[in-house]
Amino acid sequence: MYKCGKCNKPIHSNVNTVGIQCEACGSKIFYKERPNVKKVTKAR
Repeated sequence: MYKCGKCNKPIHSNVNTVGIQCEACGSKIFYKERPNVKKVTKAR
């Protein structure tokens, strides 16, 4: 799932196509939503 960088609305179209724009504001900048998970690693 991707979000628009300008209006923060989710993008519902296929992101792999070339030349997509946000349907709400027309922006071409998108961010991939990442899960808010804490990762713990062990030091060596």
